[in-house]
Amino acid sequence: MQSITLSELQTLAAGLAALAVGTALSRHIKVLERLDIPSPVIGGVLAAVCVALLRSYTEIEVLFASRLSDFLLLMFFTTVGLSAKLSALKTGGKPLMILCGITVLMIVAQNITGVLVATAYGAHPYYGLLIGSISLVGGPGTAAAWAIEAQAVGVTHAAEVAVAGATLAVIAGALVAGPITGWFVRRHDLKGPARPSKAPWTEPQPGTTAETIVPVERTMRTALLIIVAALIGDTLNTWARSTGLVLPGFLTAMLGGVLITNVADLLKQELDFGPIERNGQIALQSFLAMYLMSLKLWTMGAIIVPLVVNVALQIVVTTVVAFTLLFRMLGRDYDAALTVGGFIGFGLSSMAVGMATMDKVASRHGPSPKAFLLITLAGSFFVDLANAMIVQLFLALPMFP
Repeated sequence: MQSITLSELQTLAAGLAALAVGTALSRHIKVLERLDIPSPVIGGVLAAVCVALLRSYTEIEVLFASRLSDFLLLMFFTTVGLSAKLSALKTGGKPLMILCGITVLMIVAQNITGVLVATAYGAHPYYGLLIGSISLVGGPGTAAAWAIEAQAVGVTHAAEVAVAGATLAVIAGALVAGPITGWFVRRHDLKGPARPSKAPWTEPQPGTTAETIVPVERTMRTALLIIVAALIGDTLNTWARSTGLVLPGFLTAMLGGVLITNVADLLKQELDFGPIERNGQIALQSFLAMYLMSLKLWTMGAIIVPLVVNVALQIVVTTVVAFTLLFRMLGRDYDAALTVGGFIGFGLSSMAVGMATMDKVASRHGPSPKAFLLITLAGSFFVDLANAMIVQLFLALPMFP
């Protein structure tokens, strides 16, 4: 077997090329667009398939560098933390607290289901967490991040299992969230206001345009802020390890961002969230494309059946939690039903799928600003932090290394 090792710069170029291909395919193949499969997943997986075919038919294995992609991952989670103002969570009131509480229950149920599936197939229970809330609630980016941690403790095929589970979850969530929510609304004859809804985040804010040009000074300040937050996270990580508490680097990077943005909020200083969000998007998409294309797909053949079984069970578990608990506790009205749709979307797939699900149902049955607010507040920050903390609690159980 002949190996070709790419440098960091060559790996970045290949990753950006894969991202461009994925974006083009997503725009031109309607089924991919409707399923809301992320462009870096499309491009990265396609590149990984090409690498696997090259290895199979030519005995040439392509090896990618990883240090730059690891930095991009930390950058993304830092921007998540910088966007997390704890004071904003208060605006949701009691319904938001209910949604957050049920989200915690869903995360626990997903992890229990994943561990049961993994142990039933004779696999390490860590794989169960990777195909549980890590890949479902967390999505491909979080799955890839935790896979790095799993590999560090000897879970050999963590990357392939985690990203395969997350990719299947994205597809499953996109397929089932909208139809289930629409059916439920029609079955209970629930109606919103007559005027069709338009998702609030698609409307430009007063005084802005859809494509506002960000001055270079703002971009540089934002880059400095992200780096400072990452350094704070690295310091927190070093301190935690010195006390015997091992935390993932991406989690402490996110906490560094949370610390900065909430100190600024206390001091009445506004951060520039536009460039922060844009930098986070660039970092995540670049990381995913680079990470996914480096997967060794030829090691996945034996796990397809367990992954499919797991996703089917997770759909049942998440849907039951959503309709038997969340819908009832939020009042059984139209707002509650639409919130359930968003909950299933981000619970099985991603925030993008959750928002798309609500927008599609609202366009036919009427708007629900309350549902959009609740899902935005819970799904943009709380769910990621809660997921990370709950996974850490599971890892503290005796069955894990």
